Amino acid sequence: MSTAQETVEYATEHAPRLAWAEHAPEVYKAMIRLDAAARRGLDPTLYELVKIRASQLNHCAFCLDMHTKDALAAGESVERIVQLGAWEESRHFYTEKELAALALTEAVTVLTDGFVPDEVYERAAGHFEEAELAQLIAAIAVINAWNRFGVTTRMVPGHYKPGHQ
Repeated sequence: MSTAQETVEYATEHAPRLAWAEHAPEVYKAMIRLDAAARRGLDPTLYELVKIRASQLNHCAFCLDMHTKDALAAGESVERIVQLGAWEESRHFYTEKELAALALTEAVTVLTDGFVPDEVYERAAGHFEEAELAQLIAAIAVINAWNRFGVTTRMVPGHYKPGHQ
């Protein structure tokens, strides 16, 4: 029988492989500027959903931690965040525009066939004006770049506070 006074012993937190932003500060600053440019004109909720979904696909724990916290801080529901991993089976949680963005996010992130299928692109183009679609594509590309930095250098999740970089 367990008691409330027992403590749970979690696995030891791993150390990052490399503090890449410290060693490549100009690249980090450029990524921050690129990220800010990519988000312009996009709905903030949609932007966070895209970042979370790409981070799930890329297994970037640091970015998942960050963007889940940012989405919650911006008022996104826990339910919609949780359902992102199975968005195709949970379509009723999202708008048609969000679904088109999630499909495009997966196609750009995974590139299973080496290209983005016409039907996925056309569906997104049907929900986004060209300028907004260009921003969405940029946002997807940027989160994929962030994910590659995070996964490669094993950035440690769990310490991010919304509103901080």
